[in-house]
Amino acid sequence: MKKILVLVFIAILVMGVKFSSKAQVLEGPPRDGIYDRTTITQMQPIPYVPLREADIIWSKRIWRTVDMKEKMNQPFYYPVTPQNGWESFSTIILDAMKEGSITGYSPISDQFLNPITYKELMSTLGRKKPYKNLPRNDGTDATYDTVIMEQFIPGDVKKFKIKEDWVFDKQRSQMEGRILGIGLIRDRYDDNNVIQGDELICWVYFPECRKVLATKEQFNLNNGTAARLSYDDVFMKRMFSSFIYKEENVYDRTIGEYAAGVDALLEAEKAKAKLFEFEQSLWEY
Repeated sequence: MKKILVLVFIAILVMGVKFSSKAQVLEGPPRDGIYDRTTITQMQPIPYVPLREADIIWSKRIWRTVDMKEKMNQPFYYPVTPQNGWESFSTIILDAMKEGSITGYSPISDQFLNPITYKELMSTLGRKKPYKNLPRNDGTDATYDTVIMEQFIPGDVKKFKIKEDWVFDKQRSQMEGRILGIGLIRDRYDDNNVIQGDELICWVYFPECRKVLATKEQFNLNNGTAARLSYDDVFMKRMFSSFIYKEENVYDRTIGEYAAGVDALLEAEKAKAKLFEFEQSLWEY
């Protein structure tokens, strides 16, 4: 009888341990919010309207620079650290390159001729940062100089370039701009750790990026987490601030090659005004 009671007690104890262990197993982290936000992850990019060469009666190629530190463009730069499915633009592009869903191209040319892998890109982006007069840990007042290899992070990308074509389609009587490529830019430093300008690190083909960008949300400055747009929506609606640094010309030169300072800004505004004036001149009111 005692043996039977002991066996029953052991069985109950084992069952209790089993149930308690099951109760402690979580299927996943708790929801960070009051409702499930799944719409954005199921989005697909809206296909482009097909164009026929015979219907294009005017075209112009434009190159722009977008500074992500400008107030209107800050949603492209933040968050520096991804959180709750919300990522910066450069993080999205670089992670997609790492996964293989987006192809990166060499910054040597914006014609998408020389593909580069994520590993090849990262191997070229490490930066030697000099440190001078660092205190020693031996309790003396002596100092020393050293050089530390800093790893590249997506937050180092503070600007990006846009290569786009503007066309007028007579079939639809519509002027339309379509982005062809995006080039990521970081600060360029000299040997003394002083910023000397910009450095283009790679190009990506925008039509290839649209499927990824359509599932990534950008911060909404007006509505917070509600009704956020995807990065693809933002580009298609052209909800960013930029300045033109080149328009196609017979010399194939940028504005910076023949104008500087205020003159360069005026030339950029003139190129932007040409697009607007051409569209307006097509119609009679």
